[in-house]
Amino acid sequence: MSQPVLTTSLTGLGPRHQGKVRDIYDLGDKLLLVATDRMSAFDVVMAEPIPDKGRILTKLSAFWFRHLADVVPNHLISLNVDDFPAHCRPYRDLLAGRTMLVKKTKPLPVECIVRGYLSGSGWAEYRAGGAIGGLALPPGLVESDRLPQPVFTPSTKAELGEHDENISFETMAAKIGADLAARVKEISLTLYLKAQAWAEPRGIILADTKFEFGLADGKLLLIDEVLTPDSSRFWPMEDYRPGGPQKSYDKQYLRDYLESLGWNKKPPPPPLPPEVINNTRARYVQALKVLTGETLG
Repeated sequence: MSQPVLTTSLTGLGPRHQGKVRDIYDLGDKLLLVATDRMSAFDVVMAEPIPDKGRILTKLSAFWFRHLADVVPNHLISLNVDDFPAHCRPYRDLLAGRTMLVKKTKPLPVECIVRGYLSGSGWAEYRAGGAIGGLALPPGLVESDRLPQPVFTPSTKAELGEHDENISFETMAAKIGADLAARVKEISLTLYLKAQAWAEPRGIILADTKFEFGLADGKLLLIDEVLTPDSSRFWPMEDYRPGGPQKSYDKQYLRDYLESLGWNKKPPPPPLPPEVINNTRARYVQALKVLTGETLG
């Protein structure tokens, strides 16, 4: 287990933007994405890190960027510190394994969510009105049911401390244009189906996931992170039982713990006991191992 990294402050690497999990350094025409070990839940960053989380997210994202490159190009340039600009080298030990050098894009102001199963906010919305994001679903479905076919349910991209909101496809089209919205929807569904075809033979159900896209010189690129336990629900197939919550290799375990506390989902977050930190880490490690065959090394 490596020394946790909660935040970075790397002088000489240009302006830094701090997201919920990543510290982003602007290198001009490129960005340096440093995946810290910060953990967010309900859009609130926890006070304690999850050791090795940033390294796991980076390994998984790099794997999926390679695996899905024939569907859509992505922003990844390199994970090798030797390929980074020279002024990054003094920070080699910190950057190695948790950092991606990527092309700079103009991110689309929406999150592209694909759901193959009924869970999370989608399940809550379905219970309330039989639909998700304005998309009607068959009656009588239960929590964690497999949907007749995957559905595309975009959301807003909230600022730090705010909550994402599910929106209709029509609202998304009004935000980014009808042609681009249609293209992003088609690509997102194709990415999901290809990832699902990889995960299921390995005993993993990909219940839902979130993709992000950006534009660079008019070209659409897959950006940020891809199919990680932060952005997806991974369920072990052998334990799958529709009708309630599922065992998972993602952050749902942590969400369930926080829900049990009656926390109002606003800062400050409740402290995380060592057992919860260790159990969360174990689920992320398992996701990496089962999906890629890789270990942290």
